[in-house]
Amino acid sequence: MRSITVLSGGVGGARFLTGLLQGIATGQLPGTTEQTQVTVVANTADDIWLHGLKVSPDLDTVMYTLGEGIDPERGWGRRAETWSVKEELAAYGVEPTWFGLGDRDLATHLVRTQMVEAGFPLSQVTAALCKRWLEPRFGDRLRLLPMTDDRVETHVAIADDAEPSGKRVIHFQEYWVRMRASVPAEQLVFVGLDQSRPAPGVTEALTGADLVIVPPSNPVVSVGTILGVPGIREALLERTGPVVGLSPIVGDHHVHGMAEQMLTSIGVEVSAAGVGRHYGARSRGGVLDGWLVDSADAAAVPVLEQAGIAAAAVPLMMTSPDATAAMARAAIELVS
Repeated sequence: MRSITVLSGGVGGARFLTGLLQGIATGQLPGTTEQTQVTVVANTADDIWLHGLKVSPDLDTVMYTLGEGIDPERGWGRRAETWSVKEELAAYGVEPTWFGLGDRDLATHLVRTQMVEAGFPLSQVTAALCKRWLEPRFGDRLRLLPMTDDRVETHVAIADDAEPSGKRVIHFQEYWVRMRASVPAEQLVFVGLDQSRPAPGVTEALTGADLVIVPPSNPVVSVGTILGVPGIREALLERTGPVVGLSPIVGDHHVHGMAEQMLTSIGVEVSAAGVGRHYGARSRGGVLDGWLVDSADAAAVPVLEQAGIAAAAVPLMMTSPDATAAMARAAIELVS
């Protein structure tokens, strides 16, 4: 297997990639070699401008995790971080105070913003940042691509009796970081998504890869926004190789994040089978050939097979890189 492309959100996608890359390096994944090319197409609809800086949370989480610079306890931000700038901004009363940029992390956002304002597209900026984080470990065997160079942002409508409409629209980061998704999402608004285009290299990475993997990232605001970029879903339908995914729902609950809230907001059943059917079978206009569910959800296998998707039940908890590598192996075997 010469190449694998992964559609990734932040924490969950990054953890899966860690296991995938370990499995390749240690010879655990059938058909792969140490020269197998891995391309990551990352969600950028979580991006936000803060204090005049362009922040790309999912890109950075993948980059820091695979570059061994992530804070292992939080799962985001830099290791050995300090917060002097955040504290000083709060002392000045500068909002938002609910989203903290660490001092080390701040350097990444400064570099990104300077390059963007100088006219470089996000894909070129990301490649430049990855020269520090990914190239020393992986050379040219690992590429990180934003899903688009265009500005796309996810906003969430929540109930607010103080507004004439009865709703208030906030940025996704405020809904997640400040509010912890503690109130129902009345509606999701993906600003700029319909007018966006795949970033350079994305379409080729999807059509040309031997395998495309949909990891256990949020199916609505991570993978869903990637699939929402015009041309990406079409590229998956056109490819000849398989597309396989892994459920982020185990026993009718999300493992991490807020998949339950987001699925509910778009009327999708919160279950392993529900998410698989939401993605749909490629043979019927969807994006999946295979879908792994957790052993606890084995009853979903015949339901998925009836929907035209090859399915199997295996342990899906990413408790260690080895456990995650075993998940990747099972995904490959399902569609081989």
